[in-house]
Amino acid sequence: MAVQQAKNSMGATGSAGSSGPAGSAGSSGSAGSAGSSGPAGSTGPRTSKAEQRVGLLNGFAAYGMWGLVPLFWPLLKPAGALEILAHRMVWSLAVVGVALLVMRRWAWLGELLRQPRKLALISVAAAVITVNWGVYIWAVNSEHVVEASLGYFINPLVTIAMGVLLLKERLRPLQWTAVGVGFSAVLVLTIGYGRPPWISLTLAFSFATYGLVKKKVNLGGIESLAAETAIQFLPALAYLLWLGSSGGATFGTEGAGHATLLAATGVVTALPLVCFGAAAIRVPLSTLGLLQYLAPVFQFLLGILYFHEAMPPERWAGFALVWLALSLLTFDALRTARRAARALRAGAVAGAVAGVRGAAAAVDAKS
Repeated sequence: MAVQQAKNSMGATGSAGSSGPAGSAGSSGSAGSAGSSGPAGSTGPRTSKAEQRVGLLNGFAAYGMWGLVPLFWPLLKPAGALEILAHRMVWSLAVVGVALLVMRRWAWLGELLRQPRKLALISVAAAVITVNWGVYIWAVNSEHVVEASLGYFINPLVTIAMGVLLLKERLRPLQWTAVGVGFSAVLVLTIGYGRPPWISLTLAFSFATYGLVKKKVNLGGIESLAAETAIQFLPALAYLLWLGSSGGATFGTEGAGHATLLAATGVVTALPLVCFGAAAIRVPLSTLGLLQYLAPVFQFLLGILYFHEAMPPERWAGFALVWLALSLLTFDALRTARRAARALRAGAVAGAVAGVRGAAAAVDAKS
């Protein structure tokens, strides 16, 4: 919602790479580097621990902002979801463009323009994240925050299911169990809502598809967001101009404060991504995978405690099943990661012993 064995083992928690809710465009591109415990240039245990602390703080900041973003979208009323979405696209490109100018990171652009297949994939990513952003904004402003949070809870399950169906990946027994429990949860919630939880499913499938496409594109977070918003920019700007000419725009008609908040959608989109990028290069992917659950947890709590959305018993039952499925996935992912680490250490020790024996044999042969 981003090493085949590692992908499978971290797919549950590791869709963290693509797990930033409704705003983490490009996050999956950065997640791939999350496996290192410290950035290049880390020179010792003290520095490594300091870097990991910085990474954790940035991770908490990124997922915290994504989790609290439902508080922001209602501030933009009376603008409708489509107008907010269009402003988000336009101002995100402006913010990311300034960031790239400051960092002087333009070399990737020429290379990208020479790769039509990559451009096509980025266009698909832009289209899919447009659906994700639009549905999320509409859901929050229509008082469906809890159902929106469910989308990001089930995103890892959908990502794994898509890996099986599209990439022919093999699942371990515990992963199959988790997917089955997750499917049962959707059935329970369908009964509870009296309809399929289409908001959750749309958010989960759109973000899982986005993560899958981003894995193929393999661009960094800032670069990826720049490319995607560049594709979104002209249609979004055309819509805003049409809205203004038809008298339906709220930008400029609801006061300077409202206009400032609409412009701030670019910062709201880009800032968590910057924090995520800082976390991804400093903390292990397993840690990042666990942090991803902060966002839907915050959204869920906001939906109940702040927006006072209803939670009848059947919805609690459905959510309980989803949380059980995620617990199984997380346990399986961490267990597999520990086994892989032990195997790696054992291989390193065996290699060192073999090297010593080889050196000893060479000395014996000379003597």
